[in-house]
Amino acid sequence: MQTETEAPVTELLSFRKVTRRYGALTALAGIDLDLSAHAVTAMVGPSGCGKSTLLELVAGLQEPDEGIVDVLGATAAADRRQACAYMPQRDLLLPWRDALANAALALECQGVARSRARVRAVPLFERFGLTEFEHARPAALSGGMRQRVAFLRTLLQGRPVLLLDEPFGALDAITRADLREWLAAALADEPRTVLLVTHDVEEAVFLADRIVVLSPRPGRVVADFEVDLPRPRSVTSTAFAGLKARALEALKA
Repeated sequence: MQTETEAPVTELLSFRKVTRRYGALTALAGIDLDLSAHAVTAMVGPSGCGKSTLLELVAGLQEPDEGIVDVLGATAAADRRQACAYMPQRDLLLPWRDALANAALALECQGVARSRARVRAVPLFERFGLTEFEHARPAALSGGMRQRVAFLRTLLQGRPVLLLDEPFGALDAITRADLREWLAAALADEPRTVLLVTHDVEEAVFLADRIVVLSPRPGRVVADFEVDLPRPRSVTSTAFAGLKARALEALKA
């Protein structure tokens, strides 16, 4: 029989009255949130509202001026970094390494030998639609392929929390639509707790289990709702349009 102390953890990330300032500028003010494990949470809001700052707080790249950021019970920045894998908007692939070596870098940084790291990365190339591109340099890859390699590298870190900062923001509309479908499938195969920052409301509804809307700077939570739609999702459905309209209305308000 399971005791109260043995109850499963349902909340992996929490923010308690988190405020972040840069001199006289307040980027985030009084953020209170609990994010569930093994769910995709999308965070949307106007430019400059502190979305990327919030990701960096979770990743342990910054500390709040007030409040507490808790990741798996860890509140110190160094401990939060150990739980998170962070993917910025730019792919940051090393131009002198081929795709396989770029992906394997995540394991090499953890002390895995180069040859073994590449062996472990190879199976994911087929799963992620990159077969035959293992030895291509980044300059020879399309923008979508570069983002897949970057995501694969992020996943190989083996961290329970994935932080994705506008992962498709620099891509054209057609490639972006293709990759969000690919990402939905990839996350179904490799379930993680995901915090996704995006300015694209349709992308948020398509990918997320939950949407959090931030106000203009200083960022505050102005809306927080579940995306109760079956997968795979159709952007032309009435329910999808209704949730998209709800998020847009929160942004306008």
